[in-house]
Amino acid sequence: MDISTMRKEYVRIGLSEEDLAPEPFQQFSTWFEQALAGGIEEPNAMSLGTVAASGQPSQRTVLLKYFDEQGFVFFTNYESRKAQEIDANAQVSVLFPWYGLERQVIVLGRAEKVSTMESVKYFLSRPKGSQLGAWVSNQSSVITSRSILLAKFEELKEQFHNKEIPHPAHWGGFRIIPHHIEFWQGRENRLHDRFVYSLQADGSWIVNRLAP
Repeated sequence: MDISTMRKEYVRIGLSEEDLAPEPFQQFSTWFEQALAGGIEEPNAMSLGTVAASGQPSQRTVLLKYFDEQGFVFFTNYESRKAQEIDANAQVSVLFPWYGLERQVIVLGRAEKVSTMESVKYFLSRPKGSQLGAWVSNQSSVITSRSILLAKFEELKEQFHNKEIPHPAHWGGFRIIPHHIEFWQGRENRLHDRFVYSLQADGSWIVNRLAP
């Protein structure tokens, strides 16, 4: 299938250095609020890139659950492929694809596990079905059928009926501590606006415009 003629001009809005917040988390917060207001579906969905010990990269979509000046936090099974790859190489990338606003945010940084207390706190805030799902799925392992998952889910659902579901030790959060955060705004004729915040040794951030 030849799709080479598919193209779209980006004409919504531009981005100048004067528009930017002095530090990237404030800028991200502003853009995230605009993505919410703009009706972007699941604006907290982000493509997470990791690299295995063999050098093979892989990607998947995960959900951002909170962020602050310490970084961006998501939760997963610590025995999953992504977690094993982070254990082997903590350098990761994240992409927020806010196409409806003709925007992207790209984060480069280091992933580290959050505290057990943070993981437990978030786990207990999840719906019961999601809590059970964390126990049911041995994430990334091969299974013979979906019926196995459903049977185990029903078994645990009965086991924990009217009981608090405990936090599984194999499940928790990662915080991505960034050193580069790029804000990309689509522009006409592919002359996009790109600004990258880079973390300096003294903890400050500098901003540079990148060629499109």
